[in-house]
Amino acid sequence: MLVHAAAERATDWGELSMITVFGSINSDLVVSVERLPGPGETVKGPDYQVFPGGKGANQALAARRAGAQVNFVGAVGRDGFASVALAGLEENGVHLRGLHTLDGPTGVALIAVDARGENQIVVASGVNSRIEATWISALLKPEDVLLVQLEVPLAQTLAAVKRAQDLQAVSILNAAPAQALPRAALAPLSILIVNEHESALIAAALGLPAAPAAFASAISDRFETKTVVTLGQAGAILFDGAHLLSCAAPPIRPVDTTGAGDAFAGAFAAAIDGKRPFARALAEGVAAGSLACLQTGAQTSLPDAAAIRRMADEFDGA
Repeated sequence: MLVHAAAERATDWGELSMITVFGSINSDLVVSVERLPGPGETVKGPDYQVFPGGKGANQALAARRAGAQVNFVGAVGRDGFASVALAGLEENGVHLRGLHTLDGPTGVALIAVDARGENQIVVASGVNSRIEATWISALLKPEDVLLVQLEVPLAQTLAAVKRAQDLQAVSILNAAPAQALPRAALAPLSILIVNEHESALIAAALGLPAAPAAFASAISDRFETKTVVTLGQAGAILFDGAHLLSCAAPPIRPVDTTGAGDAFAGAFAAAIDGKRPFARALAEGVAAGSLACLQTGAQTSLPDAAAIRRMADEFDGA
């Protein structure tokens, strides 16, 4: 397990103090099944579990558990799922000054997990579809990191990123769930995080090479956006504008991959917020994503800072 870098250097974002996460918050209903259903097919599981979730809330909690101070900006509804959705954030000390309670249902994700740990997810957005980028205005500061995803309206996500650019704050977009992005979405970004499926969609829309390393280099060259591509059990790569860094993943037997991408994004953002070098941030992201595969649920599987750093130290010492 190695981290490779043509040159090791610290990030140069200046003094950073807080991560502001703008995004979705859900309650997750998880069913374990022997195999995932095909089109039109029904499969049965023994029971279901209810967990707090949503990509925004998951990544806020992941960053918090990785050691960062975190603001979460989003919305819940006036229903019984709101308290479930908020439980993990409240218990772990995520700041909720940017949380709004709106008329309507809290977002819900319906998740099936098979015996190999693979999943299928359907999301009912609820009031996540009505969050507004203006909510970050009183919270985001020039020294902060803004972390966003694509589970809320794209126009609001892009407006939040533009606000970060205007403040000269660091912005990180985890382009998940997968969708094609316009050029205007990438130019203001500091860092893009994608998996192979997400990068392929963006590459096709923009006429860029689809191979992960070539894609990361092309995005960085064209938009001056540092680019991470996660590769599942193969680890992850990062192109920082000058060097291609790579980090292999440890061998694990996954139980549930649901929260792995969110764990990576949150831990990576926490490392950037902590001014650690890109290679180390990549290693901590891979460690967090790997550890998250070892338990069921998105937020319940997120590792703490000590576990992340122990595993990342193994990479650095290999």
